[in-house]
Amino acid sequence: MYAWIWRRIPGPLPVRLLVVLVFLVAAFFLLMEVVFPWVSAHMPYHDVAV
Repeated sequence: MYAWIWRRIPGPLPVRLLVVLVFLVAAFFLLMEVVFPWVSAHMPYHDVAV
């Protein structure tokens, strides 16, 4: 699957690496700002009584 994605990215090697880097950074920020806070609110460890 990664080879299929790699072949679909246009341009020479430096451009492909830059595009992949931009997508990885975008995925990281999407996870940190949207997905993980949403999941954290639904986790059961917020109601801990010791």
